[in-house]
Amino acid sequence: MSSPPSLSKISTGRQAEEAVTAWLEQRGYAIVGRNVRVGRLELDVVARRGRTFVVCEVRSRRGTFVDPAYAFDPRKRDRVRRAALTYWVMHGRGAQLRLDAAAVSFDEAGVPRIDYFENVFCE
Repeated sequence: MSSPPSLSKISTGRQAEEAVTAWLEQRGYAIVGRNVRVGRLELDVVARRGRTFVVCEVRSRRGTFVDPAYAFDPRKRDRVRRAALTYWVMHGRGAQLRLDAAAVSFDEAGVPRIDYFENVFCE
């Protein structure tokens, strides 16, 4: 069993999700939910624009030594796909499902840089 995440890691994750949520809203998306529980799984950000239903997985890091995009391993992608499909069947029918990812890096001043990837979890 792994140890619980540190408070700074949780804080960084929340700040990254807030940055991605604002980024999506600026582009016309309505935020449907954050940290949405689907059984034992969780979806970071769920949004909708028109007939597009978006589930976005967010990864973050402070500093520049590791790109957060590398945190999307095959196991994580599979879990996001399963949770997103389950949630979409219950709440998103009639809309197209898109699975996105956002990698958020914070510089030393705490300013986020968002690298956003559309449709990355489809295989």
